[in-house]
Amino acid sequence: MTDPHSLLSAAAVRERCGVVAQWVADGRSPHFTWHPERLADTAAYVIETTRERYPDPAAVPFHSRWRHFEAGGVDRWGPLAAPVGDAAERARTAIDLVIPSVLLDAGAGADWRFADATSGQIHARSEGLGVASLRWFETGAWAADGHTLRTDASALQAVQPSDLDAAFQVRDGNPLVGTEGRIALLRRLGAAIAAQPGVFGNEGRLGRLFDHLHGQAVGGALPAATLLGTLLQVLGRVWPGRAELDGVPLGDCWQHPALADRWVPFHKLTQWLAYSLLEPLADGGLRVTGLDALTGLPEYRNGGLLLDLGLLRPRAATFAATPWQVHDEPIVEWRAVTVIALDHIAAEVRRQLGPTAAQLPLACVLEGGTWAAGRRIAAQRRPGGAPPLTLQSDGTVF
Repeated sequence: MTDPHSLLSAAAVRERCGVVAQWVADGRSPHFTWHPERLADTAAYVIETTRERYPDPAAVPFHSRWRHFEAGGVDRWGPLAAPVGDAAERARTAIDLVIPSVLLDAGAGADWRFADATSGQIHARSEGLGVASLRWFETGAWAADGHTLRTDASALQAVQPSDLDAAFQVRDGNPLVGTEGRIALLRRLGAAIAAQPGVFGNEGRLGRLFDHLHGQAVGGALPAATLLGTLLQVLGRVWPGRAELDGVPLGDCWQHPALADRWVPFHKLTQWLAYSLLEPLADGGLRVTGLDALTGLPEYRNGGLLLDLGLLRPRAATFAATPWQVHDEPIVEWRAVTVIALDHIAAEVRRQLGPTAAQLPLACVLEGGTWAAGRRIAAQRRPGGAPPLTLQSDGTVF
């Protein structure tokens, strides 16, 4: 009998995805073939992309939501944080912003745009979602009093679809994919905050997570595995419609026949959240260690890179046009191979460039990096930069 808690870690993600990836490499998959001879060229493409974005390899930042807040070269967080003089309170405020923003970050669809009135810029996809969510937070709408820069349980539980539509400029001609799923996530986040006063305080403030994490640190250091484990525990019931095992919600965890018990965890958005908390926690004096305990993120940019550059090839000519859902076996398999392939790509990038894993952790390879390279090759291959597969998103995974 599988212990459900054993599935709630990055170690479980890497181990179980490795089993599926080996299944594919051994030729047992009816869906894909693996082509390791394409690894060096894929890494070279990632390096080329990284050098275009960050000429100094030592200056590559972490892959996180904060890069989207900086879209178009605009510092949007700085003016919000400036009046908050206390480092711990600044960290709480940053957490108040970034957690809901990450939960709102599933794919927007190709037709949606956000016009940022302050900068005069127009952004799409992840950058647009990031800027839109920051501007929404800036209004104080996530606070119980309706105007303070913080996020409270009561405000999130009261969010209406019309609130999201207004904040994200959704209208005829500017559709946003998965709006119902996004609203559900925000409301469930509010319920999770309210139900855990030991973590979020009696006032039900999201930013109180900083104090909870600070209490788990030793000498100002917090292992990345502990950070992710805490997030998986306190946010486990945020995800709607997910499987449970012995009453434990499994989150982003699906099934594949390569495993005896069939369970393959990914925890993509929660790991994306962990990466996005590195900077707020550091600002508050908490250093997250052991970053490579976390895995790469199995989504359509990182995973699309594999397909577009031929590391992973679908057996069926109809694969790209088939409208897949997240639980479908080929999608579970593609995501699992993506997790392991990103480890291989990171090792090859370091081999070609020279830095160690400590100098260029996976979080920086993703940013430099594989995610941007996946977007870049998609733009070269298809009008509008659509991914090389068709995913039906509910706004909670992709």
